[in-house]
Amino acid sequence: MPDAATQTPILAPFPAPTPAPPPSRLVDPHGREITYLRLSVTDRCDFRCVYCMDPDQRFAQRDQTLTSAELLAVTRVFVGLGVRKVRLTGGEPLVRPDLIELLHALRALPGLEELVLTTNGSQLAARAHDLRAAGVRRINISLDSLRPERFRALTRNGNLGQVLTGIDTALAAGFERIKLNTLILGERNGDEILDLVRFALAKGINLSFIEEMPLGEIDRRATDFYSSERIRALISPHFPLVPTTETTGGPARYYRIPGSPTRIGFISPHSHNFCADCNRVRVTAEGQLLLCLGQEDALDLRALLRRHPGADEPLRAAIIAAMRMKPAGHRFEIGVPAVVGRRMNLTGG
Repeated sequence: MPDAATQTPILAPFPAPTPAPPPSRLVDPHGREITYLRLSVTDRCDFRCVYCMDPDQRFAQRDQTLTSAELLAVTRVFVGLGVRKVRLTGGEPLVRPDLIELLHALRALPGLEELVLTTNGSQLAARAHDLRAAGVRRINISLDSLRPERFRALTRNGNLGQVLTGIDTALAAGFERIKLNTLILGERNGDEILDLVRFALAKGINLSFIEEMPLGEIDRRATDFYSSERIRALISPHFPLVPTTETTGGPARYYRIPGSPTRIGFISPHSHNFCADCNRVRVTAEGQLLLCLGQEDALDLRALLRRHPGADEPLRAAIIAAMRMKPAGHRFEIGVPAVVGRRMNLTGG
């Protein structure tokens, strides 16, 4: 764990809530309505992906992470403030033992329209049907290689066959939509772009390519960078990509391949900054409210939850006040050292 000198800074002091009736929705200073919460339920993972965490990653103590009751309380307040979509992330959410019970409780919240989840797929074969029964509508599955040895190198310990079986089980479970997320890391897996597209087409599922985000110190970041434009230029001669205005509420720009249900998405924090349309905030497994993926400032919701157990109003007032601090955007730039020290597993996806 980081020492006190490197802890996430806290936004303080917050302006006192105005005496006017409290808002029923969250709007930041830039006019963007916040309708999407990414909620990390654990910082732990059974993989050690090279772009996500250190090989000898040290995880938070159990009492430093939010309990299921605290996760439910945070979500309840956000939904009461107009959030309609919640995505559970990690770490790897499926390693949380009480995940299914938590999902059932979240799904019962009045006003929540979408409950979705991102996973590495390692445990989907055992849990896909339970996830669907708990009300998860859509899942994203990280898949950066279709070659077993390369997959193991990128994840440091992952079993590709296990993930592929999980994908097939998820298809059988009947999710409304399944999407693969792929991070192209230069020469490490750039030669698999077309193979991954063919795989998605064969399965009838969606695929998004993501530009690497500069979170934490990672070797070879500049040489690994693969822009969305470069990936699209590689795909287009083989599979025509037709632009579409379709959206799932996130930052991806989608293209259709004629004659197929598969959509190809591009998430481009560098080359096509998506901050102007940002509709989301993140809560980490330790209860830090992150207003921006690319900024360090945070609000300690865990401290509020434990100072006022069972009381939603202090949490609600603090979240409303914090929204006034949401920045216009991140400052990601290739070739510039990471502006955010925390790794992706601490960020919450």
